[in-house]
Amino acid sequence: MQRRAMILILGQIMAKTGPFEQLQAELASEMAAVNTLIRTRMVSEHAPRIPEVTAHLVEAGGKRLRPLLTLAAAKICGYQGTDDVKLAATVEFIHTATLLHDDVVDESNQRRGRPTANLLWDNKSSVLVGDYLFSRSFQLMVETGSLRVLDILANASAVIAEGEVLQLSVAQNLATSEATYFQVIRGKTAALFAAATEVGAVIANAPESHVDALRDYGDALGISFQIVDDLLDYGGASASLGKNTGDDFRERKLTLPVILAVAKADAEERDFWVRTIEKGNQNDGDLSHAMAILQKHDCLEMTKSKALAWAGKAKSALAPLPESPLKTTLAALADFVVSRIV
Repeated sequence: MQRRAMILILGQIMAKTGPFEQLQAELASEMAAVNTLIRTRMVSEHAPRIPEVTAHLVEAGGKRLRPLLTLAAAKICGYQGTDDVKLAATVEFIHTATLLHDDVVDESNQRRGRPTANLLWDNKSSVLVGDYLFSRSFQLMVETGSLRVLDILANASAVIAEGEVLQLSVAQNLATSEATYFQVIRGKTAALFAAATEVGAVIANAPESHVDALRDYGDALGISFQIVDDLLDYGGASASLGKNTGDDFRERKLTLPVILAVAKADAEERDFWVRTIEKGNQNDGDLSHAMAILQKHDCLEMTKSKALAWAGKAKSALAPLPESPLKTTLAALADFVVSRIV
């Protein structure tokens, strides 16, 4: 649910004039080449279901922020070649593959306002087409001829899978710590953001200080975004953001606000969390009571502070980079992510 909600929120962010539109405008020609390459590499000569399933998701209105970050990182570092386009497409293929797999794991039936691929076809098709896209992504990254790029993206793919498995293993476990939560979101969300920006700098043969800066920016941006997403589930902003308040609670997700509340719970409150989250026995009025507990212990404010801190880290990470319009836009993107909660 968290990944689906994040996509919905991204759509709301990008529907308005702001940093994303500035990225799109400055990288329009490069992004057009990425889109062409994606469509070309989706094709399968022998298995027509592959382009059918892939096109259903790829063409469903995703804004492709991750490939834009790759292109922006390469351009900030002065890259003049075409391998940034291949890497941007690689990042989008990895992301799309994880979405196909997520919908199977989460038993989802809707994504971006449309039926999911596993609903329209079946789980087997979604899993196998996701595998196909992972394979395509490795073909593309190998074509750049950079073992370092291959290492970064291969590691990111492993970390993403590890984060998803960790989330499954700690689901509904009230003993889950804040440290484990950050490990999960750094894996399932931030890892690809960080890899997307890092490979853009690497392919440009940028100084190590610039490579580190862009990787750290992507990592912090992804973490901030996920924290904000988790906060908004309890923040009453569902009408404007396209997600339903309390979805994470109803799906028994142990996100940061609840983890903080459990740590401060008295005996009665802990019994409530055991019943609603661990055992899944939820009644009418439980969401309102959960939100009252979160307010009582200032868990929403604490979560907000952490999101703002990570956005600040994203902006600070950009300091070693030379001044440029793209650098300013990336800093503004970090500000905009948290502007939804302030």
